[in-house]
Amino acid sequence: MLNNLLMLVSLLLPWGARRRLLEQQFGYSIHPSSRIGFAWVAPRRLVMEENSRIGHLTICKGVELLHVGANAVIGQLNWITGFPLGNSRHFAHQTDRAPELILEPHSGISSRHFIDCTARVRIGGFATLAGFRSQIVTHSIDLEAGHQAARPVEIGEYCFVGTNSVLLGGSRLPHHSVLGAKSLLNKPLTEPYRLYAGVPAREVKELPRDLRYFTRSEGFVW
Repeated sequence: MLNNLLMLVSLLLPWGARRRLLEQQFGYSIHPSSRIGFAWVAPRRLVMEENSRIGHLTICKGVELLHVGANAVIGQLNWITGFPLGNSRHFAHQTDRAPELILEPHSGISSRHFIDCTARVRIGGFATLAGFRSQIVTHSIDLEAGHQAARPVEIGEYCFVGTNSVLLGGSRLPHHSVLGAKSLLNKPLTEPYRLYAGVPAREVKELPRDLRYFTRSEGFVW
């Protein structure tokens, strides 16, 4: 209750004072060049490296760790949630579960996405969760075992995830790959430099290795 009150008070402060309060009262690590907009960002642990950004009206709760790498960006109106560690019966059999969102340097999440971090979600360097209304869902009911289970999701380096896609627990998009709009990624894929698309996603074609998106040195695409 006290933490919620302090978080609410922090929203009313100028950014410099707000950053100091978040570091002193919550133990967060926020680089002076980083910034959080008017957003409810309340993981148990927060690490923001240099020049990282979190946009207005994004909500992050129920997550053990949010790590935003250098020059990485989380845009506006994103909903980031998870099921925290504790004594609950839910996921008690998964002792190695990590409710985390990790953005590697120069990666980006655009706007209005839903990201379930009941298990770890990792977005590789220079990768983009683009467009809007995509979903990353790491947990579901294991019908065979009769209980809930969570599995991580990984988006590789220099990947591009098209708008309104769904990525399920246990899926992986290989480095230097594109997931087409409205696709369903439901398993780990392995071949890099490919366009994957469809429901479920399958390989559509090989992509040139010299595409400028795959070779750029800045995360933000102008």
